[in-house]
Amino acid sequence: MEPRELGRSGLKVSALGLGCMGMSDFYGSAGARSESESVKTIHRALDLGLNFLDTADMYGPFLNEELVGRAIKGHRERVVLATKFGIVRDPKDPSVRGVNGKPDYVKQACDGSLKRLGVDHIDLYYLHRVDPKTPIEETVGAMADLVRAGKVRHIGLSEASVATLHRAHKIHPITALQSEYSLWTRDPEDGVLQTCRELGIGFVAYSPLGRGFLTGQIKKFADLASDDYRRHSPRFQGENFNKNLELVSHIESLAKKKNCQPSQLALAWVLAQGEDIVPIPGTKRVAYLEENLKALDVKLTREDLSEIARISPKGVAAGLRYPEAMMSSVNA
Repeated sequence: MEPRELGRSGLKVSALGLGCMGMSDFYGSAGARSESESVKTIHRALDLGLNFLDTADMYGPFLNEELVGRAIKGHRERVVLATKFGIVRDPKDPSVRGVNGKPDYVKQACDGSLKRLGVDHIDLYYLHRVDPKTPIEETVGAMADLVRAGKVRHIGLSEASVATLHRAHKIHPITALQSEYSLWTRDPEDGVLQTCRELGIGFVAYSPLGRGFLTGQIKKFADLASDDYRRHSPRFQGENFNKNLELVSHIESLAKKKNCQPSQLALAWVLAQGEDIVPIPGTKRVAYLEENLKALDVKLTREDLSEIARISPKGVAAGLRYPEAMMSSVNA
């Protein structure tokens, strides 16, 4: 697998990463999750050359970092390890959450992640969401202290705006911005991608498969488990769901012509947007991991990209990408 460099940082990662969140949280049916299958998936990823693993302290909370830590034990030299801090969930009620970017919390959170992951340094440490109550200069300043202390190699932000990127980058070089980007979420094209390229910041695309919707495997609302958080996502509800199914049907038709899966077409599109972009599709199963990796073999022609632009223009998705109350924390 050819590596991709995140911006001008010198940090090279596999062209596809692995989002580990769903191994521990959010996509429902907790009883159906298998740690052994998740660990197998991580090991298979490493064997296939995928070395960029993404987790966060809030997944679980904390459970996902612990799982990833167990999976990479004995394999640390093969892994580019990314985790995140800043979203704080109430241990008694994980649905209650806040954002904390205060300098003292930055260092406390990092120490916790290092312990759970069982490592002495984190390769890429992100601020998961921008704290509106703490100047970004203070948060990034504390993250820079972690770099100087050797606990962190590179720092990143998630869902940050153009203005925030500029302010943060003046304090310490930002290696990567992680934000949602896919055929149905094109927000980063409104200046963020351009700013990343101007500043030499790599772009990591989370939910490149539209939280699974763009795979074509979700056909009705009832396909989602009763405790699946996507049931609360506007794009998965009511008439929005039906309209978004129309988009998926078009993607399925084009994928059939390309002799690939809809998921592979969707990932190939993200990969084609620039060699400084690294998608991190999440899965907890070896079969889907291997399917996703085959997206690297899908070559989209200029005609293919034009056809995709026609069937999936910017703004095509029906509904907000998060519930309205959460939208203020993105592109912040």
